[in-house]
Amino acid sequence: MEIAQGVYLLQASKGSYVYLVLGEEPTLIDTGFRGRADRILAEIAGYGMHPRDIAHIALTHHDVDHVGNARALSAATGAKIWASQEDLPFIRGEARPSGLRGVIQTIVPVEPVSVDETYPQGGRVGGLEVLPTPGHTMGHVSLRLGDILFAGDLVTSRGGRLVPAPGMLTADRVALRRSLREVGRLPFQLVCPAHGEPVMRASLWEALTGSA
Repeated sequence: MEIAQGVYLLQASKGSYVYLVLGEEPTLIDTGFRGRADRILAEIAGYGMHPRDIAHIALTHHDVDHVGNARALSAATGAKIWASQEDLPFIRGEARPSGLRGVIQTIVPVEPVSVDETYPQGGRVGGLEVLPTPGHTMGHVSLRLGDILFAGDLVTSRGGRLVPAPGMLTADRVALRRSLREVGRLPFQLVCPAHGEPVMRASLWEALTGSA
């Protein structure tokens, strides 16, 4: 589903949305729950694209519902996989998360992923501005394209409102609040979370940070 010019929300990934951003270097943002790679590729093909057209796969963080198809999509597309330095050990399978995250990963295991590049400080990937937004995980990033914010799990949308990442899955609540405030200072209009539907910012971010 096209949500802005050259930006698609992939319905095949419903539950933990993957976004496709076109341009000179087409980019997938996150990869969704495992087992959906074929459906994601079929949906991309429906937009007239070949898998090898995808240049980058940008992971917002290491949770299983964001890296679940990274290995399969990398193999099918040849795309370069990007992740944060802080989340790299979890994505590569060199470390296991603790607490509830560890339990979830035991129930829903994912194959270790070979990450090609870590995000450059203050850099860009495929035309997307990389914004460090630690809190949900310590290496969580959000991405911005013009007036569109791809929020990963920094926020979710629910009933037309924005809410912070769930507390039980927040690595550092102080860092999360700081990330919310810092991102809120940036100009953007459309918020695209992994969980919940995209929403227009309006005054929702200010309402969010007032209670964060």
